[in-house]
Amino acid sequence: MFWVPLLLLAWAATGLTCGRLCVAAARAATPGKAAPTGRRLTLYEAAFLSGGPARVADLALVAMAGARRLLIAHTRWATVVDPEGRDDIERSVLGAIGPAGQSRIAPIRRGAAGADAVRALADRLVAAGLAVPEGAGEGVAAGVRQVRAAAVAVLALGAVAVLMPGQEPAGAGETPVAAWFALPLLLCAGCLLIARVEVHPYTRWASPAGQALLRTLAAGDDRLTAVAVRGVSAVDDPGLRAAFSHRAGRTGREAAQRGH
Repeated sequence: MFWVPLLLLAWAATGLTCGRLCVAAARAATPGKAAPTGRRLTLYEAAFLSGGPARVADLALVAMAGARRLLIAHTRWATVVDPEGRDDIERSVLGAIGPAGQSRIAPIRRGAAGADAVRALADRLVAAGLAVPEGAGEGVAAGVRQVRAAAVAVLALGAVAVLMPGQEPAGAGETPVAAWFALPLLLCAGCLLIARVEVHPYTRWASPAGQALLRTLAAGDDRLTAVAVRGVSAVDDPGLRAAFSHRAGRTGREAAQRGH
């Protein structure tokens, strides 16, 4: 019976991790408010629900570039043409560029995505039941990782118990040691399966009500709507796409061309 403490340890790990996963999954999958009848998403709202704060910053950059109020070079530099923002998001982009009027896109995206205007947009969407509260998606992902680790630990503990020196074979009518460890392992597998089925359809940003509104958008004809829903990969201009996909590993010679 020297394997009993190992079994208790396996059950403790299973119960703790499965409990955390169930709580996180319940929070993420709790239905929000139903979307109001006739409610239409703005482009910024669609961008946030589709890709979060970074998508909102990308949309603003693409819109400003399309209106020739911002020049974006394929070398991933942006230059201000019109210093007047049309809304709070655009003013956040201009603020992230700074008084020099020129900056690399990466810090612009970070600054705009973390601006008060984007946080206020997120708060409004969460309050309306269209966005997932911050951290809910990460909680589920962390819970899944912990349950997987617990399953591996149960397997390891079971192997140690079965191979423990001096272990006698189960007699007639006795339950084999491995069978005792199979129970917490099945519980881990069941929790992972339920989380997969119940939570997998939910995105990191949009709640079920938010996803329902996103599905009503026709992203095929409107360029900015396509960018909001699918990201900068939907941009037709290859130079503009290159500006967003340009890797930092490209160097010096290209960086020196930033304004050209």
